[in-house]
Amino acid sequence: MTMNRSVWLMLALGVTLAGMNDTHARDKTTAQPATAAATDDPFLWLEDIHGTRPLAWVEKENAKTAARFADGARFEKTRDSILEVLDSDARIPDVNRRGDYLYNFWRDKAHPRGVWRRTTLAEYRKANPDWEVLLDVDALNRAENKRWVFKGTQCLKPDFNRCLISLSPDGGDAVAVREFDIPSKSFVKGGFDLPVAKTEAGWIDDDTLYVGTDFGPGTMTESSYPRIVKEWKRGTPLSAATIVYEGKASDLAVGAYHDRTPGFERDFVSVAKDFFHSELYQRIDGKLVRVDVPTDASADAHREWLLVQTRSPWTVGGTTYPSGALLAANFDAFMAGKPQFTVLFKPDAHTSLASYDWTQHHLILDILDDVKSRLEVLTPQAGDWKRENLPGAPAMSTISVVSTDPDHSDEYWLDVTGFLAPTALQRGVLGSEPATTIKQDPAFFDASAFTVSQHFVTSKDGTRVPYFEIAPKNIKLDGSNRTLLYGYGGFEVSLQPHYSGSIGRAWLERGGVYVIANIRGGGEYGPQWHQAALKANRPRAYEDFAAVAEDLIKRGVTSPKHLGAEGGSNGGLLMGNMLTVYPQLFGAIACEVPLLDMKRYSHLSAGASWMAEYGDPDTADWDFIKTFSPYQNVKKAVDYPPVLFYTATSDDRVGPVQARKMAARMQAQGHPNVWFYENLEGGHGAGADNRQSAHMHAMAYDFLWDQLK
Repeated sequence: MTMNRSVWLMLALGVTLAGMNDTHARDKTTAQPATAAATDDPFLWLEDIHGTRPLAWVEKENAKTAARFADGARFEKTRDSILEVLDSDARIPDVNRRGDYLYNFWRDKAHPRGVWRRTTLAEYRKANPDWEVLLDVDALNRAENKRWVFKGTQCLKPDFNRCLISLSPDGGDAVAVREFDIPSKSFVKGGFDLPVAKTEAGWIDDDTLYVGTDFGPGTMTESSYPRIVKEWKRGTPLSAATIVYEGKASDLAVGAYHDRTPGFERDFVSVAKDFFHSELYQRIDGKLVRVDVPTDASADAHREWLLVQTRSPWTVGGTTYPSGALLAANFDAFMAGKPQFTVLFKPDAHTSLASYDWTQHHLILDILDDVKSRLEVLTPQAGDWKRENLPGAPAMSTISVVSTDPDHSDEYWLDVTGFLAPTALQRGVLGSEPATTIKQDPAFFDASAFTVSQHFVTSKDGTRVPYFEIAPKNIKLDGSNRTLLYGYGGFEVSLQPHYSGSIGRAWLERGGVYVIANIRGGGEYGPQWHQAALKANRPRAYEDFAAVAEDLIKRGVTSPKHLGAEGGSNGGLLMGNMLTVYPQLFGAIACEVPLLDMKRYSHLSAGASWMAEYGDPDTADWDFIKTFSPYQNVKKAVDYPPVLFYTATSDDRVGPVQARKMAARMQAQGHPNVWFYENLEGGHGAGADNRQSAHMHAMAYDFLWDQLK
């Protein structure tokens, strides 16, 4: 089951740092109505994303910023050192099992847009596997005179010979979808083919798809995602597809999914009302039957089981289950009105459930214990399920399941990573083969000079907030260390330990300290940690981040003139509030693909999809939203630290206009050291290939390092 809240979270959000108007389904910010309070905004003209005048302004700002921070030998060294990491042939080629093959998408210097390829397990175990290339995106671009960016595939079980390939013209979320034949390694002539739009499509059988896309005016939600899902037969025009479900314009998105698990074939329709509320229906003989779980819960059917992950307390069958629990029941019995649940996970003050994954006979739980990973294996049985620990998680690490083969075996693949430990890819088979390392990333920097520590600080309202610090072993606590503090704090997304060769090379090896703040709004301690910073409580996330900054200063790790902050997307809104509310704490800020104009955000790009997180600025909610809207709160008379805004023209999720307007407003107010850069491609990740990504990251790191000296 994939059509649930997590799918739309990935589609409509994205956590960045460091993921063109071809059709009417692309970003149409200029067509959105201005609210009454925004009509006197002197920078509304910058909302015309592809307009001649705004792009001329962008070009001028890009040239100024590039000349200052992206020109010269030092920048080239930083960029090239990051690019060497991203393009390294020694990186782990991450794989996903489909039948007898392991599939991988790979970018490097020779293939900047990438190749989609596969190999066998026996080959993959070798130091240099023999890969069968299925699609060369660079060759496709040369043949079609395009700049396609690969956005993933869906392949038809059980043989996986037919696939739907998604291609973005510029790295944004809107994609063209084409049918691909693996044996011939070619697109199917006359096969399923969908033009560029924010599309979700999936197989029902060899000749039928579920499709949610832009079917014409009025068929997308106010959030810019599919409002209607249809069943589309091979050989018929898309206009002849039959409606399965038609949602409301105010819904976030509508989707459908066919579960092809042998012996448990089922169809589902998911109606996402907003980011945190959805309705799930089983489709039986053309009729929809509600899977009657709370709208804020996540439901997942697998074989005979229904799993429900709660986000608020739920009373059912005379028992109340807490927020953040994972429950299991027999699916058919539940649908027949006989709910009998077994508690598979119950959170406490230190633990939360990060994720879970099925193998053929077992369920693997990924549990966060004060933001550090451990795995448990559960085996279904009558009463309480059998429970065992799965060893292998080093201290201060993240260990996560990245692939399983639930239709055929108990095989599992693990990603094991830590701030100073290069990522390892392990494979095991539950009950027969313990996990062993199959591939290992190289060490891209000398980790022996650094140490990782976890700290806790008390926020303004008394809440205990954790943060990770990566620092030189011989650090002098004299306040002189250039320190980079990174945060996100939204949408129940957790920031966990991870290895980054780019950060190691571009920041740590220079002598810097790197810190990750696990502030409220994220998912580090489950739904309640997230809900503590929703809507009117949003400032709690900003208070947490400021508390971490103050603790770093108090401990002597750094001082305000040497402390930088960085964040993207929702983390860009965090940066905007650090800039406008806590400017005294920071020496420089990098604000990436950000939300900033919270009065207009719901009318810009996919902004309407986030009102469950922030509130609706066109209602009385504005009374609290305005307290954390940086664009409205920036003042001429305040002394702000240097700031770099970067974004992408092709970002059809948050959009580039908010960063444009914030930079323009600050410049008009006379603030020095306001820098702006906008990449053309790359969508919300601001980079369509490794070189573009290396350029953007190097510019941000060099800006911060320069300003914090």
